[in-house]
Amino acid sequence: MAAAKSSNADTDWTDIAAKAQTRLRNSIPSEWRIPQGKLPPDDQLDVTDFPAKCGLLSDAELKITESYATEIVGAVAAGEWTAVEVTTAFCKRAAIAHQLVNCLTVVMFDDALKQAKKLDDHFASTGKTLGPLHGLPVSLKDNFNIPRYPSSVGFCAWALDPVRNESTIVGILRDLGAVAYVKTNVPTAMMIAESVNNVYGRTVNPLNRNLTSGGSSGGESALIAMKGSPLGVGTDIGGSLRIPAACTGIFTIRPSFGRYPHFDAGTGMGGQESIASVHGPMARSVADLRLFAENVSNYGPWLKDPKCIPLPYRSIELKPKLKFAVLWDNGMVHPTPPVARALKEVAAKLKANGHEVVDWSADGHAEAMNLMGKLFVADGGQSIRKILEASGEPLRPEMQSYGESKDLGVYELWQLQKQRTALAKRYLDRWAACEGLDAILSPTTPYAAPKSGDFKTVSYTGVYNILDSSATSFPTGILADKEKDVYESGFKAYDDVDEATKNDYDAAAVHGIPVSLQLIGRRLEEEKILAITEKVVQELAL
Repeated sequence: MAAAKSSNADTDWTDIAAKAQTRLRNSIPSEWRIPQGKLPPDDQLDVTDFPAKCGLLSDAELKITESYATEIVGAVAAGEWTAVEVTTAFCKRAAIAHQLVNCLTVVMFDDALKQAKKLDDHFASTGKTLGPLHGLPVSLKDNFNIPRYPSSVGFCAWALDPVRNESTIVGILRDLGAVAYVKTNVPTAMMIAESVNNVYGRTVNPLNRNLTSGGSSGGESALIAMKGSPLGVGTDIGGSLRIPAACTGIFTIRPSFGRYPHFDAGTGMGGQESIASVHGPMARSVADLRLFAENVSNYGPWLKDPKCIPLPYRSIELKPKLKFAVLWDNGMVHPTPPVARALKEVAAKLKANGHEVVDWSADGHAEAMNLMGKLFVADGGQSIRKILEASGEPLRPEMQSYGESKDLGVYELWQLQKQRTALAKRYLDRWAACEGLDAILSPTTPYAAPKSGDFKTVSYTGVYNILDSSATSFPTGILADKEKDVYESGFKAYDDVDEATKNDYDAAAVHGIPVSLQLIGRRLEEEKILAITEKVVQELAL
């Protein structure tokens, strides 16, 4: 994908956006559209229960869409549900979700149902499933390429043009029996921590529509929280899986680069390899993350993606008692009160259960974030600006650094990359010095979920992109509480961003929102960090 291939260069960006929105709106079948008078009022903030009450889903479809991905593939393989029944149910629920939280960019219902019918025919004639994900609907972040459909990546210039190539992961999922049926919203260039762009607008949080669903995989997080998808695939270059998962209280894993195939996915920063983008699953359980991780790894994706590491899924047996290092604060932005409380309560529970819990310092974190800021605009923002210029689309206010930066020379870029690798080595040595350390426990973000437009820092996630660590985000089962979660007197901010984070915090607005945390392992420890996350979740009695 490149801006030069756009056929919209002579079309005003607002016209393109209007056409894209109309096409999306018209792609939802009329019988699945919610009449204006039956939509929840704007002041109904939590809309997660609306699909069950709106009357568009049958009891059978509700049962299907309330099920986990692991349950769905089991039921389809047992002949209890057909692929068409399951796909229809999730197409309908995704359509409902979109009308409430604006989470979709591309609808592929007709093609999905045709594929599901082929799967059913295969099962009927052979008595066997096509693969381990047979009949499982899977939602995809907008940048994953599917021929005949556009991959806008949040750009007007790309919003109407169908792509011809297919992302490697799309073909692998199809071979495994999965059914792609929707693509989900992202921010412009996927480089904002909220999902908002000039084409499709803003995706909001279904738990509270005044809050953000995060970004850049925020269309996925909103759809999954609405149970409009049993399993989604997003990407992460600075926290883009973990941040949205945390905002809506779902699970995800950020793998190390090369573990899962990423070839031929759309990007607004093609050729930027100083900080590698990765993709990973998003779901409502650790078991569903493992369903993706195990089957994609064992498919042999390194045979199709030249940068994929030849590493099949490994079985893991954890020690009965683990060692956790807690990052209480990263020295840049204090966690807001709900997150600080959740971190204390989870650490205390782990310690009470016999695990070793030690402190972890933020040494190197500020350096990592300084590096990230420079590396993301090493081209002076040219890649993104050229795509915007193809349609005349303005740079969004959240991305001003891409309009103000200067192109780094090759020498300076190489020095930054040397610094990045040296930092990773120091961090690895520090990990080894903390003898027996299994995982770092950290905030995923400083927030439970901020109001739309208020997300100010990716410093808790971004450091682990610089280090290329395996990391999960998981809901703790702890909810923000307006009575408990207040700042202590005497708070001293680190800087203006920290002060603004405190000033933006509204205890009443986030009351009842689930609080998530992050577990970090070393590079290429996906199996281990999934197992640790599952153990922690079980011990927290989620």
